[in-house]
This record gives sequence, structure tokens and C-alpha cells, in this order.
Amino acid sequence: MALSNQQTVDYPSFKLVIVGDGGTGKTTFVKRHLTGEFEKKYEPTIGVEVHPLDFFTNCGRIRFYFWDTAGQEKFGALRDGRYIHGQCATTT
Repeated sequence: MALSNQQTVDYPSFKLVIVGDGGTGKTTFVKRHLTGEFEKKYEPTIGVEVHPLDFFTNCGRIRFYFWDTAGQEKFGALRDGRYIHGQCATTT
């Protein structure tokens, strides 16, 4: 399930929504997988950021579209709508 501005892939892909309170490490978790680095500085996510991340499994390649949602209540007004069509989720 690619977004309109994302390239489609010919292997399985999944929308993964990351939820949790502000400052619990949702964005740090995604950045760690993207770059291999650990971000110590805290900057709240406003709205949502979507990052495609590919993983290689025993059954082949898969892609997760990580939906990094805002944890701060003041930035989360549209949060429930971001869960639509989510196929998996994780909390921090």
C-alpha cells in the first residue's frame, strides 16, 4: 500500500502506525533504522511523518511504511484518521 507520492514496490508492503506519548522515542526508533544513528535531541513530531523502510526476511524482502505520529496531544487532533488502513502498529 504505497502513498500517492511513494514509489510502489513489487514485494509485500504494510502500513505500520507508531503510537505513543510524546518523548517516548517513536521518531528516534525510525531514524535509527533509517540512518543507523541515535538522535539524542528531542523535537516533537507535528502531524505525521511517513518513512518507507525495507527489511530482508527468510521469506524475502518486505517494506513497512512507518507512520510516525505526533505524541503530543496538541499535535494529535487528526490522529484517529491516520489509523485507517493500518495493517500493524507498535507503541513506545
